[in-house]
Amino acid sequence: MESRAAHFCSEIDKLHAKLISISSQEILNRIESIILEIVTSLSKAEAPVLALPNRSSWANISFDSAIGLQMSSRQSVTTIRADCPSSVTKFAQILKILSVIYRLVQSNSYATKRDIYYNNTKLFGSQKAVDSIVDDISCMLKVPRRSLHVLATSKGLISGDLCYMEEDGTRIDCHSSSTAVSVSSNISGIKNIVSSAKFVMIIEKDATFQRLLDDDFCTKISPCIIITGKGVPDVNSRLMVKRLWDELHIPIFALVDADPHGIIHLLEYLSCQTYFAMSFEAHSLTVPSVMWLGLLPSDLQRLRVPKDALIPLTKRDESKLCSLLERPYLTSQPEWQKEMKLMQQSKVKAEIQSLTAIAPDFLTQIYLPNKLRYGGWI
Repeated sequence: MESRAAHFCSEIDKLHAKLISISSQEILNRIESIILEIVTSLSKAEAPVLALPNRSSWANISFDSAIGLQMSSRQSVTTIRADCPSSVTKFAQILKILSVIYRLVQSNSYATKRDIYYNNTKLFGSQKAVDSIVDDISCMLKVPRRSLHVLATSKGLISGDLCYMEEDGTRIDCHSSSTAVSVSSNISGIKNIVSSAKFVMIIEKDATFQRLLDDDFCTKISPCIIITGKGVPDVNSRLMVKRLWDELHIPIFALVDADPHGIIHLLEYLSCQTYFAMSFEAHSLTVPSVMWLGLLPSDLQRLRVPKDALIPLTKRDESKLCSLLERPYLTSQPEWQKEMKLMQQSKVKAEIQSLTAIAPDFLTQIYLPNKLRYGGWI
């Protein structure tokens, strides 16, 4: 176990060193190089072409057990031509966002993706277009998005034994037992992290997070930190979990529904799996040692959860499970595979709230304390 952890840390340290070496000037140089190629094409009366790494193909993805999913060194590309009716709008959108990023990096200022969208709503058409192009540019320049000075609006919440300082000097205290703190939109700017937490627990759903908050879970059980991405975790929630893992060196547990969607959300923290379009920066988003605390499919049988609290798997659920079991990163998680196959065999799923069918306070008074005390995770 120690040698594996040492391997994780070694790989992460190497990747961090690469990130630190990318200076603001280097980012500006890479953008200037792209613009120069466009100008050169125009001077030769040729149509400019942008080559974007294809982020939507599994053929471009490899898996490293210490890092998660990552872009392969040999990638297929998608070409965006200025003279093609089907891509000319995207070509213009990319150039516009490149110009915005250039000014942000040059002036050492920041903007959210929402700010960029409202900079020219007519050109972009939708927020989704901006989100996708920012990721395309990040991948094209081989630079993490936060280094482009573009921030995402956070939806996650965090609470527990944690204090830190935001980049602007604001001191954040997450100790309150009644209210949670919004996850920072600039994780890389956080400093002076102070915590006595024994572990971090990722909570899939906001409702479960609020239940633990109401029950003062973080002080009653053991000093800890709880965080939720409210379903599909946003980038900032994943960056925060990764930052806590790097800084505090404590276990990371996950509490998700015993269904395919819960497993998908769990895998986001492990391997960047559904957002494999962002695998080019998976090393800064994933925690390869995250542990699945619950709700395990085997828990449903072990605890004899009432049948009327269980939900039959749909054909779509079964299809998702089959697809997940074929993913390369699960070969390093045989116990997870075993649980997923058990779900396939039982043909039922359950939400965390199903535990209330046993007792109203079963989750916080019995299930989680026993799991944490006796090692009921995989």
